[in-house]
Amino acid sequence: MQAVEHIYLDYAATTPLSETARRAMMPWMEEAFGNPSSPYRAGNRAAMALADAREVLGRTLNASPEEIFFTSGGTEANNWALIAGFDAFSAKGRHIITSKAEHESVLNTCRYLEKVRGAEVTYLDVDEYGFVHPESLVAAIQPGTILISIMAANNEVGTVQDLAALGAVAREHDIPFHTDAVQAYGKMPLDMNSLPIDMMSVSAHKVYGPKGVGMLYIRNGIRLTAFVHGGAQQRGRRAGTENVAGIVGFAAAAKEAVDDMVTCTERERMLRDYLIERMEREVPGALLNGDRKRRLPGNVHFSFDCIDGESMVIAMDMRGFCVSAGSACSSGSVEPSHVLLAMGRSFAHARGALRITIGEKTEKEAVDAALENIKEIVAQSRAVLHDM
Repeated sequence: MQAVEHIYLDYAATTPLSETARRAMMPWMEEAFGNPSSPYRAGNRAAMALADAREVLGRTLNASPEEIFFTSGGTEANNWALIAGFDAFSAKGRHIITSKAEHESVLNTCRYLEKVRGAEVTYLDVDEYGFVHPESLVAAIQPGTILISIMAANNEVGTVQDLAALGAVAREHDIPFHTDAVQAYGKMPLDMNSLPIDMMSVSAHKVYGPKGVGMLYIRNGIRLTAFVHGGAQQRGRRAGTENVAGIVGFAAAAKEAVDDMVTCTERERMLRDYLIERMEREVPGALLNGDRKRRLPGNVHFSFDCIDGESMVIAMDMRGFCVSAGSACSSGSVEPSHVLLAMGRSFAHARGALRITIGEKTEKEAVDAALENIKEIVAQSRAVLHDM
């Protein structure tokens, strides 16, 4: 089959900058370059832009503006919640609970806390669909448990956790609850007035905002220690001159994503289910990973017998498609997906995984073209193995 025009199907890795975000950012990248900490008018103007962005982002979560803290992205937000949370709450104990299927920014931070800070971490099992069950969380709680961190939606397989039930367990035991919502934000309703969540990590570039910007929601009453030390920015809790242009673009993109959520997610869900149905029907041995219904609207994740996922990504790239074998943060790793292994998949299935993620610009024709190329690549790869 002829190579096709470049088709992007990796929206879970990153999204293109929206025109709305770009327009919002341009003044702050050009003439309005004042430091928001400066006392004169240019600085005051920048400070007001940050306050407006904080207000907008707070409304997307039904949260107060003072509960929004800007970061460099989701990884920093996760590090802040876990490390500063451990420091803030360690007088009560040293035990943290997370799951085996978390993003590397949570897992590696927990390992750092174990190795360097003397934390005790329980890594909960997930079931075959990637769910953490509330009863397993209850069983893991100890008298010295001081923090629970379970992601809202998995970055690889797209499984959406029951945050209300998991947060309720934490609230019942008076334990702060953090969630990595980098993949979920803008794709599902997240109401801090109704959800028992104390801290939430978000990244701008997953919702058509700029890279290098994110936020950590910290519920009023949760007193985290400062994570970045220096000046008095962000009420002394996260020092450093704020990225005004990035933050303004983040707020513009987030507002658009939340305002258009119902329409966009329904369209993505229809394309997702269409692709899943065709993949299962037309590609022998294709195994769907993650829950069939409780998954992110644009996430399609399959494992294939006798196929190497990274090799398939390269083959698809040569044909003009951007897809992935899993998390962009672990691209190039020779290890199989830790998420799939945690779900009980075999080593071969964990190595033979392919993730396709659909976004606002994805057309049905692109999905059809991707499927036809996947069918060819899988058939050719299996034929080579058969002949060896």
